[in-house]
Amino acid sequence: MAKAVQKIKLSPSRDIPFNKLVLSQSNVRRTKAGISIEDLAEDIGRRGLLQSLNVRPILDADGQDTGMFEVPAGGRRYRALELLVKQKRLAKTAPIPCIVSEAGSEITAEEDSLAENVHRVALHPLDQFRAFQTLREQRRSEEEIAAIFFVSVNVVKQRLRLAAVSPTLLDVYADDGMSLEQLMAFSVTAEHARQEQVWESVNKSGYDEPYQIRRLLTERAVRASDKRARFVGLPAYEAAGGNVLRDLFEEDGGGWLEDVALLERLVADRLRTEAEAVAAEGWKWLDVAASFPYAHDHGLRRLEGTPPDLTSEEQVSLDALQAEYDELQAKYEDADELPDEVDARLGELEEALAAFENRPDVFNPGEIVHAGAFVSIDGEGGLQVERGYVRREDETAFVAATIEPDSEASAATSDADGGDQSASPIQRTTITVAGQAGADEEEDDDAEKDDA
Repeated sequence: MAKAVQKIKLSPSRDIPFNKLVLSQSNVRRTKAGISIEDLAEDIGRRGLLQSLNVRPILDADGQDTGMFEVPAGGRRYRALELLVKQKRLAKTAPIPCIVSEAGSEITAEEDSLAENVHRVALHPLDQFRAFQTLREQRRSEEEIAAIFFVSVNVVKQRLRLAAVSPTLLDVYADDGMSLEQLMAFSVTAEHARQEQVWESVNKSGYDEPYQIRRLLTERAVRASDKRARFVGLPAYEAAGGNVLRDLFEEDGGGWLEDVALLERLVADRLRTEAEAVAAEGWKWLDVAASFPYAHDHGLRRLEGTPPDLTSEEQVSLDALQAEYDELQAKYEDADELPDEVDARLGELEEALAAFENRPDVFNPGEIVHAGAFVSIDGEGGLQVERGYVRREDETAFVAATIEPDSEASAATSDADGGDQSASPIQRTTITVAGQAGADEEEDDDAEKDDA
């Protein structure tokens, strides 16, 4: 004869006034974890109680029901409700949904408390990422999502970024095929094909540390700290349609510029513009490049310029800047840390003083027409102009032009020709950008060929 299956009897549920509930001393949760009681109270105030309290009747010494109930499971929810009552946002007699266990049951209150906490399975991180993504698709702002779940906006951005990783890699992560740290590394780029390509590579090689994944994903990009990126500036690069890869999980120094070709074009355009301004000084030639090799000026004559004189207004401005700088330095000489506004002001003063100190030297106009300059980018991303170089092919003309002519012969020549022969002819500067002559120079060469 088959044994009868014993039927399970579930504890009944009922609404109990809050003032009839007390926190049980049998609750096993003693250590703080999860969101704060204050945040939980705010969440209950917003959406209501999502989970009932587990309670037991309190009996008197004679085993009679007192009408009060202890709460062995759901202590944090009870404290949150208690806070709402103290804030007068919830009535003392408000009915609270409760599951009522039988008094005197073989299962103790401690067991109930432990079971509720131990059997609870935390949400898989991927499910949370996708839930945030769903809320975003429902037109919830990042700020709204952060407020709802009591996290920072940056946390929301991070989780949305993780949810946007290649679905193929998310499936690998869901099956414990990669760690959360590895998944974070893949979020540096939004290009799914590249993510999958790198995962296949590192998974086969075994060199799958997060730093290695980041390195491979950004190897085709240029760091924002690169002098070319600093020279152009991220705003100009992004305004031109360039994308910046950013790591939301580690310090990335400003990110990586993904479109290298665009960056190079912007660098060349700005260098060309800067070179045209230098060309107005009258140089015969300008060599323009982001960087020049070591000893690029080897064998060239270097002209000696003189520092430009300051006007009276410039001298007054320089003295005022220096006085303010010295005063701030003396005032905070012994300070362990400078206030932010003072530190910022000192930086501004240093930059202004450096502008005075780094003004270009003044050269002899008669020498300039036979010499040139190198225009490039310095190590900090600023414009660097090295003026006053004479090429070997210009040495003969330079020497001839700089030998002081005999005054009588000069006068005779001037009288004979009826004009001043010492004036230098107007010339167009030859600007060579990265080894290529500019459009104006190429047009001049074509014209000369046509004339020939």
